[in-house]
Amino acid sequence: MIELTPDRLLAVVILLPSVAVGLVLHEWLHALVLRLVGIEYTIVFGGERTPGVLSGMLSHPWAVVHPEPTGEEPAWHLRVAAMSPLLLALPTLTVATDFVIVPAHPAVTAILLATLACAIPSPQDFSVAFYAHSVLEDFTSPE
Repeated sequence: MIELTPDRLLAVVILLPSVAVGLVLHEWLHALVLRLVGIEYTIVFGGERTPGVLSGMLSHPWAVVHPEPTGEEPAWHLRVAAMSPLLLALPTLTVATDFVIVPAHPAVTAILLATLACAIPSPQDFSVAFYAHSVLEDFTSPE
């Protein structure tokens, strides 16, 4: 059985807020790339949630970026924006190489694991990355 030490308890307490912050950073990275390439976007935080703590947390994404392309942009702009959350893995991979010799504190490990989990592109991100050209071809700008 795993012994629950104060260090491990602290790691458990830190894990959930780290995931929440990581999810918001994931969406902000999408928005940052969209801003850098000049594509308009909107960010929606929260959204309609179902009643209850756990069901409310799982019922809707915590933050979503909705790009508003004109249809004239190159597809690679949307592809780079879709895959930009992979940048969240860089601090974890950089710090993890230092901990090969000296193990990290459990709280630091929890933060690094949460950040690494948030670096994984969502299925929607992969969809945009693979089909950005189709979206832009079918897009008609409102006039």
